[in-house]
Amino acid sequence: MLAFPNCKINLGLNIIGKRSDGFHDLETIFYPINIRDAVEIVAVEIDREITFTCSGNPLSVNDDDNLCIKAYLLLKNDFAQIPNINMHLHKNIPMGAGLGGGSADASAVLMLLNTKFNLQISQEKLSDYALQLGSDCPFFIINKPCIATGRGEKLAPIELDLSAYKIIIVNPGIHVNTGAAFTSLNKDNFSNKGLLSKQIQNNIGDWKGNIKNDFEVPIFSQYPEIESIKNKLYNDGAIYSAMSGSGSSVFGIFNKETDINLNFPAQYFCQVV
Repeated sequence: MLAFPNCKINLGLNIIGKRSDGFHDLETIFYPINIRDAVEIVAVEIDREITFTCSGNPLSVNDDDNLCIKAYLLLKNDFAQIPNINMHLHKNIPMGAGLGGGSADASAVLMLLNTKFNLQISQEKLSDYALQLGSDCPFFIINKPCIATGRGEKLAPIELDLSAYKIIIVNPGIHVNTGAAFTSLNKDNFSNKGLLSKQIQNNIGDWKGNIKNDFEVPIFSQYPEIESIKNKLYNDGAIYSAMSGSGSSVFGIFNKETDINLNFPAQYFCQVV
């Protein structure tokens, strides 16, 4: 059985403050984007619980940190009837890029196992499992535009449709460690609670200069080439541009009729959706 998990972008990302458990409270808008990986699961009669293979972009994690394998083992622990499997991942979504590709893949594995082996797990329970894998994994169970609060796991679907625009995603191949990105934040980077939920209701032409990503200040300081991508997208006519998540991907939202100049270095990942 196959699934084609899609990635996401963050339309604004406000860090509200640091929590007593070490995580940060945040507000962001998760918006699904049609750039996809592929995951296949096949039941097999072999002694090993899971055999994992990968094609496309090489993975930068070992099996112990692989979210797809963790997703399988998480459900296998509660559902002994799940058989041993071969799992293949074709990786297209850039990694360490702020696009949530690893989280999307893990959530897709949960949903594949639920469907293929008739586990009858509710969407709410699947989201609970997904949260054990990562803060943004539950979003990919819902996979609709949502405002996310808490550490990113509290999701409220919103009416937001950008299909009248075209979006370009640019990734320079810089792997940004999310944990290190959070460590780089200080209280001067933090935003007011509830601000984003009001700003997103404004006309998209008013987003520039108002909706922001609090990670941009420290990440742009460390990687000025990421900031240059945002500047170029604005120079090329973007209505709104921002870094997604903790980076390093930057997106620009354009009117459909805008002729976008994809004159980026050859090693960059660039795609219009």
